[in-house]
Amino acid sequence: MKIAKNIKALRDQKRLSQEQLAEDLGITRARLGAYEESRNQPPIDMLIRLSDYFLVSIDALIRADFSKSTVEAMMKIGKHRTLLPIQVDKNNNDLVEVVNVRAMAGYLNGYADPQFIEDLPVMNLPFKIIGKHRAFPIKGDSMPPLKDGTIVVGRYVESLEEIKDGQTYIVLTKDDGLVYKRLYREKKKAANIFEFHSDNPAYVPYTVQTENILEVWSFVCSLNIGEFKAQELNIDNVIRFLQSYRVEMGR
Repeated sequence: MKIAKNIKALRDQKRLSQEQLAEDLGITRARLGAYEESRNQPPIDMLIRLSDYFLVSIDALIRADFSKSTVEAMMKIGKHRTLLPIQVDKNNNDLVEVVNVRAMAGYLNGYADPQFIEDLPVMNLPFKIIGKHRAFPIKGDSMPPLKDGTIVVGRYVESLEEIKDGQTYIVLTKDDGLVYKRLYREKKKAANIFEFHSDNPAYVPYTVQTENILEVWSFVCSLNIGEFKAQELNIDNVIRFLQSYRVEMGR
């Protein structure tokens, strides 16, 4: 069972003995040994305790393989690391997950679901990237010169404290789903409010409280598929465009 191997692997990564971890968890060494040797399965209250102790999600404890990766290789959502590991190709180059138009519709419900993310196509970029990246299609005309259909690549932002006033971000919010906006911290009212600005003056800025922000991705680059003329937007041209960035099309 992965949970057994993961408890031991996480303990080893923290360089803890069985005695030390058992004491921190408030259980006996024998009980911990039974978990690590698959002689007993930890109940839900123990899974919660392990999750809080190692700062990883319960899903990651059950499904990840920490003998092959570290906690730092996973994305941080809130206080815990969740099972969204950074993907690499055969040459150990980081890959970019592509949220296509179909996936956009279910992203609000699937963004933290490992299976949903695993089903996304991936691509390489023609330059070196470090960290977790994801690509999203832009909708509408609120952020010129980017047009409807342009693909924006973002780097995952672990903390809202990293957000810099006036820079652009792809943001997942509880109310509006995915949006691409220029962000400013609201200074007059409260520190827990951000102003979302469009570069198109026809769109009025609005505010979002931090508790409604689920994910933030800082702008890295754009792939201007939106530059195709309407008559050029056939499936063959789109596929050739994506293949130029070595997108793994899959099914």
